[in-house]
Amino acid sequence: MARLPLKPLDEALAELLAHAQPLDGSETVSTFDADGRVLRADAISALQVPPQDNSAMDGYALRCADGAAGGAVLPVSQRIPAGSVGAPLQPGTAARIFTGAPVPPGADAVVMQEDCEALEDGGSVRVNVAPAAGQNIRRAGEDIRLGATVLAAGTRLTPAALGLAASIGLGSVQVVRRPRVALFSTGDELVMPGAVAPQDMPPGTIYNSNRFFLRALLQRLGCEVTDLGIVPDRLDATVAALREAASAHDLILTSGGVSVGEEDHVKPAVQSLGSLDLWMIAMKPGKPFAYGRVQRAGGGSAHFIGLPGNPVSSLITFTVLVRPFLLRLQGVQEVAPKTIAARADFTWARADKRREFLRARLNHEGALELYANQGSGVLTSTVWGDGLVDNPPLQTIAPGDSVRFIPFAELL
Repeated sequence: MARLPLKPLDEALAELLAHAQPLDGSETVSTFDADGRVLRADAISALQVPPQDNSAMDGYALRCADGAAGGAVLPVSQRIPAGSVGAPLQPGTAARIFTGAPVPPGADAVVMQEDCEALEDGGSVRVNVAPAAGQNIRRAGEDIRLGATVLAAGTRLTPAALGLAASIGLGSVQVVRRPRVALFSTGDELVMPGAVAPQDMPPGTIYNSNRFFLRALLQRLGCEVTDLGIVPDRLDATVAALREAASAHDLILTSGGVSVGEEDHVKPAVQSLGSLDLWMIAMKPGKPFAYGRVQRAGGGSAHFIGLPGNPVSSLITFTVLVRPFLLRLQGVQEVAPKTIAARADFTWARADKRREFLRARLNHEGALELYANQGSGVLTSTVWGDGLVDNPPLQTIAPGDSVRFIPFAELL
């Protein structure tokens, strides 16, 4: 392992994404159930939104000329609630109108009710301000034009995107099928929470935390996850688990066992069933990373990705490398997380030759403070923090420096 050259992170990501050909197959799902899914086909509007000019306020629709003086008293000729259509507006009158209701022909402004006074006769209104043409009117098609591509293929659907799809009448959408992912951990030292009480843990054992956050991350990315549990540190067991996983999955994801120690069986097991590239990536935490293919008995192959065993290393390599890989499998083109420039309120004097991902959070002044212990086994730092400082190689940081920050909201 020590003799393997360090591969720059951007180079590793580009190589990984080159293997991520979009999945075949799609399905049609209810728009209600499409959150987080990726569109297979463009969503094209068969109508304009709004369908006609409508009122942005509760108030009175009128002709500007009839209220130009301010303080004009106009008879109320009709009442137009949302969902109904009014008659053409008679000159010299006003129409009582409500938010979302179509503006009657002839009216060219809506004055909000706070600027009007309904008179005691019950049939007239005093308009206390002089209206401007187009005031408080939402124009037909100002949001969406007929025939417009509202959402492009490859868009990952957010709650707002679902609302947009619904606004053009889409009760269902065509999406890319979910990636099928098999997940397992390796290591005789691993124990499942709940299987053994903390006070009864044998010496040298630890609880399997990676299995929990990796499964949750996969599900958040829209994957169908098959959890194959903990595989013993034996070559035959690892080969059997890989063979089973490859038969019905697009990706096999493991944590631990990707080194070349005597008890690290993942590398020879994958090589016996397909091919493997083991990379030492110039990132910290998360140096060891493996990508390969596992052949299926009936033809074809499954992707294989092996993550390091330390929990913070495993989590960060997932978010930086596996997350964009899975998005690209689903047809998403823009897979890089959005970053922000933020001011450092800390000192980082230990420049490293690797690109570092430091756990940090925003303080009340809008600057970043750093978690004290940046060790690759300190999972607490990922809960305490708001995101990651993406620090270039050989870069120290002083208070006041501008740094590149990736919020966890972009990654998790």
